[in-house]
Amino acid sequence: MAEYLQRHTDDWLAYFAARGHPAPRSLAAGVEGAVYRLGEGLVAKVWSGRPPVGLDLIRQVYADMARHPLPFATPRILAGEERDGVFVTYERELSGAPLRADAGHTPPARDLPARETEALLTVLRGLASVPASPAMRRLTVQGDDRPLWDGHTRFPDALAALVERAARRHGEVLAAAVPGLAATVELIARTLRALPATPVTAVHGDLVPPNIHVDDTGLPVAVLDFGFFTTAGDPAFEAAVTAAVWDMYGPDAEHHTAELTSLFAAALGHDQRTLALYQAAYALTTYDLFSTDGSDGHFQWCAALLNRDTAVERGA
Repeated sequence: MAEYLQRHTDDWLAYFAARGHPAPRSLAAGVEGAVYRLGEGLVAKVWSGRPPVGLDLIRQVYADMARHPLPFATPRILAGEERDGVFVTYERELSGAPLRADAGHTPPARDLPARETEALLTVLRGLASVPASPAMRRLTVQGDDRPLWDGHTRFPDALAALVERAARRHGEVLAAAVPGLAATVELIARTLRALPATPVTAVHGDLVPPNIHVDDTGLPVAVLDFGFFTTAGDPAFEAAVTAAVWDMYGPDAEHHTAELTSLFAAALGHDQRTLALYQAAYALTTYDLFSTDGSDGHFQWCAALLNRDTAVERGA
């Protein structure tokens, strides 16, 4: 289970200062860890929430991404180390500013601006152009105990197996909030396995506003914070999750999810029922990542998504 958000500490500031970076400062914190600005275009990321996949695998995934021309930058690991069982990577600092700088404090307008939706489409198209690599298939998503693709050759089958594993983790807590959960899990897993094979590409899995940086004109210049649900997968899964998580808690969150789901289906050629199915699968596989007792906002969001029109209807 990941703790949200990871905290900055004076201990890490002192550590980086002792490593020859005289003025380190806290930069950002997320599910996968905390980031420190070291100066001279360098940042350090403390992967305190990362599954123990190893620095070599993370570095390879980043290198695989960088081999393909994209209209935006992605992270590159320059060096890495392990300190007391915690991974630390040294990376170039990516440019730009978050697409919505006040995300988490000021809810977006009911009608999302074209500048924002166009940026999202640019990022989704870019990531969908990166073929999946063997290293991406070896990644473990947050909360799980094995690589997502372990024992599978198709993404829908791998995701269905994850749905079933995740439901066993703390399913009794989720069942108290989602009536008929067992039937929902069975139907979602079965419907996933019935999906046709699709091209498999790089999936970021957490395209929330702070993770997309844009320039002054609104063009995406960087995508960062891979790791929460990064894997090889169906580009439709990326689109579905992005539509669902872009605005999770604002007063118009459901409207935005529906708006973006329809937009991505039309603009990217995805089946809207498949997008809804993937959104239900995402809720079933992430519901317990921030607490095991259902007391956090993400759990409540997942339960509400599964109860909305019922996951059985959306998967049928």
